[in-house]
Amino acid sequence: MNIQDDLQEIVTAFLNQKSRNMGHALGITFTSLFRDEVQATMPVNENTVQPFGLLHGGASVALGETICSVGAWLNVDQQTQSAVGLEINANHLRAVRSGTVTGIARPIHRGASTQVWQYDVYTETGKHVCTGRCTMAVISNRAVRKNSQA
Repeated sequence: MNIQDDLQEIVTAFLNQKSRNMGHALGITFTSLFRDEVQATMPVNENTVQPFGLLHGGASVALGETICSVGAWLNVDQQTQSAVGLEINANHLRAVRSGTVTGIARPIHRGASTQVWQYDVYTETGKHVCTGRCTMAVISNRAVRKNSQA
């Protein structure tokens, strides 16, 4: 795995957390974590296909939002801020029946209150499967703790 040098400590803590999430259910595995690019893979299997055997568009979008969210989080002060999804869109370009797909997210805008990230999903042979954009709100960690207690 490739990790930006100054992010080693927070990324290691993030990857070692015990709580499970959607990424675990879908088999998402991070392969590269930098402030200006996040990459992860996801298998095309019974957990990620739709009833007709093709990669589910929602799984591609979940991969996209996951890598964009983590990328945005890498660009805030983790002690006081979090990044949460505000809007996401996707264009599905190609059907995939098997193998592994790779998602790559890169920032378009990293502001004080919002971030916009572009994501792309590719097959193992480099064919473009999905492209999209995710807008993230940068919020106070106090808001996250308050809402999780509601």
